[in-house]
Amino acid sequence: LSQGQLNLLERCPRQFQHAYLDLFGSPTTAEQQERQAWGSRFHLLIQQRELGLPIESLVREDAQLQHWMNAFATAAPEMLNVEPNSQIFRASEHYRTLQVQDYLLSVIYDLLIADDRQAQIFDWKTNPKLPKKTQLEKNWQTRLYLYVLAETSDYLPEQISMTYWYVPSAVEIPVTSLQKIQFTYSQTKHEKTTKDLQQLLNKLTYWLKCYELGESFPQIPAENKNCESCQFTTRCRRDRADTPNS
Repeated sequence: LSQGQLNLLERCPRQFQHAYLDLFGSPTTAEQQERQAWGSRFHLLIQQRELGLPIESLVREDAQLQHWMNAFATAAPEMLNVEPNSQIFRASEHYRTLQVQDYLLSVIYDLLIADDRQAQIFDWKTNPKLPKKTQLEKNWQTRLYLYVLAETSDYLPEQISMTYWYVPSAVEIPVTSLQKIQFTYSQTKHEKTTKDLQQLLNKLTYWLKCYELGESFPQIPAENKNCESCQFTTRCRRDRADTPNS
């Protein structure tokens, strides 16, 4: 299970079923494809630079990408400027897993920097809008990434932090809008995540057993705003207010 799957499961169990059990795909718009392509290019650029590989070929054909790289180096020099003979652990696209109950939780850190005092998780976002910090704190990416590192390392929760860097796509927002949102961790937050995660996985186990017997995952209330933008509104019979739930 990834953070995206946990978010979807919590937001709408039926949508989780359609996407990951029934395998009902949904088309992406041209705008979404463009943003995904931009995000992939930016992640690749950062990863190759972190690995010490040449990046000239990537930026030669994309001046805007070079522009963003320069801006990022100015805004966050502690991440991109590696000191020679440094004892700091650095890993790009760092993958970790943790088994909880019968589930394997997986995370991929865009960049993990750690020393004997602290561990810092960094994540690059190319979303067009900066989310509210309160919403991002509740997101399972923030919660799971911090949780897994605390569970799979010797660091105390108070020694772990996570920072999101928001890099708007090249065609939308000027470079001066580069922003970050940072979260610290604590034992109290860790215990809360443990409890919430156990409860959510208990529900998933129950719903999976029911699904094997032919019963669908539960739906959220029909008046929920999430249904308005869901690709499965017709399949769930939520496209008409006078139609009963399936």
